[in-house]
Amino acid sequence: MKTFILFIAFSCITTFSNAQMYEIGLFGGGSNYVGDIGPESYINPNNLMGGVIYKWNLNERIALRGTFTYADISSDDVDAKNIARINRGIGFKNTIKELAVGIEFNYFEYNLDDFRKTQTPYLLLEFAAFNYTVTKGTATLPYKYQSKTSFAIPFGIGYKTKLFQNFAIALEVRARYTIVDDLDYNNSNINSLTFGNPNSNDWYMLSGISIVYSFGRPPCYATLN
Repeated sequence: MKTFILFIAFSCITTFSNAQMYEIGLFGGGSNYVGDIGPESYINPNNLMGGVIYKWNLNERIALRGTFTYADISSDDVDAKNIARINRGIGFKNTIKELAVGIEFNYFEYNLDDFRKTQTPYLLLEFAAFNYTVTKGTATLPYKYQSKTSFAIPFGIGYKTKLFQNFAIALEVRARYTIVDDLDYNNSNINSLTFGNPNSNDWYMLSGISIVYSFGRPPCYATLN
């Protein structure tokens, strides 16, 4: 029995010692808005964004992840291809502060310590809460800016590979479909801020590069009868 327990312990060490459980790092790149003002292209980064990322690798195919992102968004009708928007000639600027949690699915098994598993495409499914600025007021009263928190349904794709040692680099595009239509200060109560399609919610996109450091080893458990 003692020999068997030692064999199990040795197997656990050799099996799991090359697996990293956690990842932490930074990401940065570009952001853009898609809605009732300006260009209608979904991937069209025209502002800067950045943030931090944390992952908990459940196995070589699935990781839980959380991110905090700070992103500027802006758009202007002068850059649109739609003649009606160009003639309208409005623009806006806003700031997004986002906290997102979700799951990362690796297409291939991923393990930085195994040379056969150091790169893979992946998919993202997340849930996000974000804070931004909106306008409050009516047609007869001066409007003012206020902070608002709402929610988005994020999804995305990426590709990651080993950089060196326990560091990895990834290229990633994340789409955020929001449940609001006022990222651009659209407000049906203020005549000068009523525009676009009220039945079409706003999007924002995050495109960039992340660099993460992997660390931690999973424990080894054995059930003996």
